[in-house]
Amino acid sequence: MKKGHAIVVDIGKTLAKVSLWTRSGEMVARETRPNQTVALDGIRRLDASGIEEWLTSALASFAGHPVEYIVPVAHGAGVAAIRNDKLAIAPIDYEQELPEHLGAQYNAARAPFAETGSPSLPAGLNFGAQLFWLEQLQPDLIAQSTLIPWAQYWGWFLSGEARSEATSMGCHSDLWAPAYGTFSSLAVKRGWSDRFAPIAAAGDVIGTLRSSLAKKTGLPATAKVLAGLHDSNAALNAARGFHEIENREATILSTGTWFIAMRLAASAIDMSKLPEARDCLVNVDAFGNPVPSARFMGGREIESLIQIDTRQVDIKPDQPRLLEAVPSILEQSAMVLPTLAPGNGPYPQGQGGWINRPEDWFARRAGACLYAALVADTSLDLIGSSECLLVEGRFAEAEVFVRALAALRPDMKVYVANAHNDVSFGALRLIDPDIRPKGGLTQVEPLAADLSGYRKAWHQAQMAGA
Repeated sequence: MKKGHAIVVDIGKTLAKVSLWTRSGEMVARETRPNQTVALDGIRRLDASGIEEWLTSALASFAGHPVEYIVPVAHGAGVAAIRNDKLAIAPIDYEQELPEHLGAQYNAARAPFAETGSPSLPAGLNFGAQLFWLEQLQPDLIAQSTLIPWAQYWGWFLSGEARSEATSMGCHSDLWAPAYGTFSSLAVKRGWSDRFAPIAAAGDVIGTLRSSLAKKTGLPATAKVLAGLHDSNAALNAARGFHEIENREATILSTGTWFIAMRLAASAIDMSKLPEARDCLVNVDAFGNPVPSARFMGGREIESLIQIDTRQVDIKPDQPRLLEAVPSILEQSAMVLPTLAPGNGPYPQGQGGWINRPEDWFARRAGACLYAALVADTSLDLIGSSECLLVEGRFAEAEVFVRALAALRPDMKVYVANAHNDVSFGALRLIDPDIRPKGGLTQVEPLAADLSGYRKAWHQAQMAGA
């Protein structure tokens, strides 16, 4: 057994998390913090300073352990500018809308989807749009700064070494050409490619822990900091550790605030055949390979549907009652139409909401799960998913959701993992690709009910309301 420990720093959109692991893949401790919304000059920003303060304190709680490695992970829709070893500009929150005239200018300048695999997304989800806006706000400062993706910002915070990395650059940024593994024509024309920190592989060691942080936290100054990667790609890297997934046609559905389906294609893909207008995109995995993907804001949509309910759809004691509610939903033709997060998902223009909304509390929550399964089913079709599906993340424990998905896709084997912390474990596998997830996979039993008629009615209602 390998000695020593590793820390994974996981900065999600909703939660910041940091976890301590043994080198053999056992989690020892974990700290979390809900992220705050901050504003500067009326613009929503990522709470870099608040996260930095919390992270320093959280890392100190792991003092005394022989930490050898630290791996940063973060969501993929953020960009930071650093100058003189400081954050030069507070990064923009990707849910902040651009001024209308700037949005129009940016859309006119974007590189084509066939080149970047980045669809045109709302607000700042294409982080090239954030950079375009920042350049208008503070052109001199941007010109004098080094740019780094959000995940690699945390690598810089920890080590003082600035790097960029392909999974973060290739996450619907508009700034990367996945087929060629280089910057897009937009990034080159705007001069941004020259401003980004040098590219490193996700598993590269970029430096050691800053001496100032070592003193504050009590962690060893010899701890090696990796370049790190985009969080959904970390989940993909974790899934590759399962024998059922490794080296075969398979799709990983990562669930959280976003539901992101990432297909490990058995053969080369034609990016131009993906429907850009339906939130399909091309991610880039930790080895630089293009990954056809589709996404929707499933976690956010489920929360909007059950906002007056205090218990979530994935809470274990409620699963039997939620499953029992399914027949009544089907009998009443109670359903939710897309989309509840406008501009996102396979039905970005849909005006979502309930049809025949149930009064029963459990039925409403079960209906939200059926909705998520129907949208996920559509997204999987759009990227050509087949053979094998692994659902990971928080909503893998929502039985109505995963069992409905298995019923909707009878030709696929649908699995859930018996282990948790998939994103963190995937980051850990950058250090040692030979470690395997604990607990294996469980094949999901489909719902007993026939959902084909319900799915047909859902699609018809969606088309009628489109």
